[in-house]
Amino acid sequence: MTIEPDTKNWTWVLERPCPECGFDAEAVSLRDLPALLRDNIESWPAVLERPDVAVRPDDSTWSPLEYAAHVRDVFRVFSGRLNLMLAEHNPEFENWDQDAAAIAARYGEQTPAQVRDELVEAGTALADAFERVPVEAASRPARRTDGSHFTVETLGRYLLHDVVHHRWDVAG
Repeated sequence: MTIEPDTKNWTWVLERPCPECGFDAEAVSLRDLPALLRDNIESWPAVLERPDVAVRPDDSTWSPLEYAAHVRDVFRVFSGRLNLMLAEHNPEFENWDQDAAAIAARYGEQTPAQVRDELVEAGTALADAFERVPVEAASRPARRTDGSHFTVETLGRYLLHDVVHHRWDVAG
């Protein structure tokens, strides 16, 4: 079973609340990010202990295990992006095809305990990195190859929506 790639540009979540998961990016400050990321991280181990962790609810939706592996990789990718933003002025992010990554890494065949450990490690490192960002660096810019622009703060908000939304995706 293959899942149709998500080709939507989700940057709109920086301007208005997500009608699905309820996340409101405008309500989050740079200083809020570390604690909110840690709250999200703490919720994933229980998901990965579910007996149905590797079961897709339907043919077009990832399993909780696949979502968790994706979140782990989101933490890793955004850690690299944050470091790049702090090291360079207005860098362009390398394109990351999350759907190709899921297929190549065979998310659905990974071990839940290993995904749990790696998600917690990568997420904690990213929360720690956001905690160390100086206030004056909040507006440092970067851009994606599709033309979307971010600051350190909006990158964090965008990232937080992604992982909050995926936790909402597996809540059922």
